[in-house]
Amino acid sequence: VQLQASGGGLVQAGGSLRLSCEPSGRTFSGYDMGWFRQASGKEREFVAAIRWSGGITFYADSVKGRFTISRDNAKNTVYLQMNSLKPEDTAVYYCAANAGPATVVAERYDYWGQGTKVTVSS
Repeated sequence: VQLQASGGGLVQAGGSLRLSCEPSGRTFSGYDMGWFRQASGKEREFVAAIRWSGGITFYADSVKGRFTISRDNAKNTVYLQMNSLKPEDTAVYYCAANAGPATVVAERYDYWGQGTKVTVSS
């Protein structure tokens, strides 16, 4: 399974971006999904996760109130809407799929995308 993340780019502080994640080779059916990010020189960190049903979401404190994770199971796509972006949001963003319950622990995810780079200028 390949996960294709897209939507990254360069944006000014205070701006918005929407990331998308789609699988190739299979459906997300039954999988909980997560977004993680990794800034240069730092460890990968949890950003947000969503249950298969879409009814339950989780966020890192650093993005709560600014980012929104959602999914369209009919389109087999997961989104991360990022508003009020800050320079500290600059990172490569990865989507991941987990057959088990949504979790903040990266090691528990089964499939990963290649990442999309987000750069926020001050």
